[in-house]
Amino acid sequence: MGVVTPERPAEPPPAPEPPPRRFPTGLVALAVVILGGFLFVGWVRDLIPDFGNPFTTETVDRSGPAVLKSIQNLQDFHAASGHFEVIVDVEQDTRFVPGSIKGQRVLFVAIGAVDAGVNFSGLDESAVEVSDNRRTVSIELPPATFGEPELDLDRSYVYDRDRGAIDRIQSLLGDDPGFEPELYALAEEKLANAARDGSGLLARAEQNTRLMLEGLLRALGFTRIDVTFAEV
Repeated sequence: MGVVTPERPAEPPPAPEPPPRRFPTGLVALAVVILGGFLFVGWVRDLIPDFGNPFTTETVDRSGPAVLKSIQNLQDFHAASGHFEVIVDVEQDTRFVPGSIKGQRVLFVAIGAVDAGVNFSGLDESAVEVSDNRRTVSIELPPATFGEPELDLDRSYVYDRDRGAIDRIQSLLGDDPGFEPELYALAEEKLANAARDGSGLLARAEQNTRLMLEGLLRALGFTRIDVTFAEV
């Protein structure tokens, strides 16, 4: 009896090889178009020097109006303040009646302050000139002016008061009419006169205004600043 050899199972057929990967032709075409566009822009820019990059943003120089607006926002700049002390001598008499009977005299020590400043609110564009390189600026301002005098009632006082007989009686009865409003108005007028009479307050105000603007404009990048004040 012969020996029977078992048959081997048939080997499976080899797996098919995957197809080769293809690079997307659409992306290649897009890259070629973009590269060609940039090369074309560079070639045209070499031919025309003033041709700029179409994708850049444009900066508009508005430094003149911006500087003017910054100054106008200051409104009325109180640049200097003077403190004054004046003596007010006021006598109130009644016609045809001696002062010893009806009337009074007051010596009043008036203490107060007077400010000086520059009003920026009325400036227009012609008042500010900015150079093309934005490094030089010229400004013409109105002259400095005095403000309203302010009487310090807490520090001011009556130094002496001399009343007639009738006024003393009225004061004892609480019926003294007084003339404080007139006294205070006269005191404020004398404070204003003291400020105008050689105090140098206006010159100091213009100097302080110039220093303030120079500091402000240097912070904005200006290196040469010319501040002038119009003639009165």
